[in-house]
Amino acid sequence: MTGLAVALALLSALSNAVASVLQRRAAAEEKPVPRARRTSWVLHLLRRPIWLLGTFAMIFSGVSQAGALAAGPLSVVQPVLTTELLFTLVVGSAVFHRRPDHRTWWAFLAMAAGLAAFLRLAEPARGVTTVPDDRWLPVALPVLGVVLVLLAVARHLSSAPRAAVLGTATALGFSWTAALMKDAIGQLPEGVGAFFTAWQTYAFAAVGLASFLLLQMTLGAGTLVASQPALTLGDALLSVVLGAVLFDEQITLGLRILPEAVALAVLVLGSIQLARSPVVSGEGGEDVW
Repeated sequence: MTGLAVALALLSALSNAVASVLQRRAAAEEKPVPRARRTSWVLHLLRRPIWLLGTFAMIFSGVSQAGALAAGPLSVVQPVLTTELLFTLVVGSAVFHRRPDHRTWWAFLAMAAGLAAFLRLAEPARGVTTVPDDRWLPVALPVLGVVLVLLAVARHLSSAPRAAVLGTATALGFSWTAALMKDAIGQLPEGVGAFFTAWQTYAFAAVGLASFLLLQMTLGAGTLVASQPALTLGDALLSVVLGAVLFDEQITLGLRILPEAVALAVLVLGSIQLARSPVVSGEGGEDVW
């Protein structure tokens, strides 16, 4: 089932990348409008096929992520979702007709190799499908406390450090959303009614919305280069911790901890370089095909 989880997580990452690129393309083709006309401009975008395709791709991404979490460990699914950057590079290159330079392709390979090496070394093992209710509060309170501290600190920082700190808070929110989603999906064997009456279902919707808003704050605070390392590493690492603490998932440590750290470092360095590419960030321009 872990293979299915990886396949669905990759599909989710690809769909999210397609959504991001298509919606960016739709917005880029529109002329700036006065503030008074922005409501009608948004309604116009919603009627555009390319924008709607992007929206459907985003919905499909969420469904695929839910399937991945149902099929495999949280500590596998969330790290694999970092491949969205890789897919954004490929899809963005095709849609915007831009050619990434050699450094960007090396970053692509480094990120892919770092992720593959980490998952191979850690060998995450699937745990339970649902979490006892008494486990949530002792874990939720420290995570919430850290997020609140990060938000307070970010208010006093300049652009790049603020983006990094907000990126960390956003990553914590996304990993927490995934944990709640996985637990809610675990209620489905008891029936659809159990899913819709479980508090986790509404909790992951609320936390997911808050995390999405945090992401907008993060992207508005500074460049993608400043926030991407925190987004990539924070989500992956906390998901591994939540998988172990909440779902009894196990990863191999011991003598492997050093090469695992190296693999994560390669993953993060690759993501930083990828985030510098205009194809991914949406800034500037590059040579056309």
